[in-house]
Amino acid sequence: MTNVLITGSNGQLGSELKALASHYAQYNFIFTDVYDLDICNHEAVADFITENQIQVIINCAAYTAVDKAETQEDIANAINHLAVKNFAQLAKVHGITLIHVSTDYVFDGTNHKPYIETDTPNPQSVYGRTKLAGEQAIQHINPANTLIIRTSWVYSSFGNNFVKTMLRLGKERDALSVVADQVGTPTYAADLAQAILTILPNINNEAVKILHYSNKGVCSWYDFAKTIFALENMVVKVTPIESSQYPTPAKRPFYSVLNNKAIIETYGLKIPYWRDSLLDCLVKIRTF
Repeated sequence: MTNVLITGSNGQLGSELKALASHYAQYNFIFTDVYDLDICNHEAVADFITENQIQVIINCAAYTAVDKAETQEDIANAINHLAVKNFAQLAKVHGITLIHVSTDYVFDGTNHKPYIETDTPNPQSVYGRTKLAGEQAIQHINPANTLIIRTSWVYSSFGNNFVKTMLRLGKERDALSVVADQVGTPTYAADLAQAILTILPNINNEAVKILHYSNKGVCSWYDFAKTIFALENMVVKVTPIESSQYPTPAKRPFYSVLNNKAIIETYGLKIPYWRDSLLDCLVKIRTF
């Protein structure tokens, strides 16, 4: 049986992996979060990996408070960069398969067509810069059988996210204003979790490989909100606004659509349309 360490297991993606674990009897999943394993304590991580004979690491842990990162760069860097560098070093030494989850925020959002893996990163925020630094550390160390999977606009029935925020606000207010000039693709964490576990037994690459994964289709945050309310039959007036009307400490990419062609062709994945996956998530949320 393969021992698989999953970090950040109480987050959205980690929780979705946990929900799928019982369907993968060939793996002994070891789920950790900051209270079980502080990934910023590099010596503790090394000891944990040795003691538990870890053969696979799926790193879902990240500092994702995009706006707070602007004033907490040291913490963001420790989690998104230095801890990731340590994972890469340990993966190389012990021959561990490593899957690291990254973000569309490594791009500046000035493209007019979906970003491919070889497009030049140019992050515009501390969050994006620290995530890119983590990617670059992995590439420099270059452990075999390592994947960096960039994703975007993640939501889930677990944790806090845009979908849950809209549902809450929709119950509290009759009208909302939502940014309409930022375009991307919502990604259902359950779909990404399924993709990762589908890919896992087929990873066989000598050098680090970067891949993009998001659901199919494109929308703005305004479109996303409108669809949430429509699928839930909630009567909420949604007004489109520009980003300049909703200033935030961190700059967001205006366009961060990811091209999924490489991951589909490499692993034969079937990726759902974002609206279909949103409905699946909303159905799950209703049962809570």
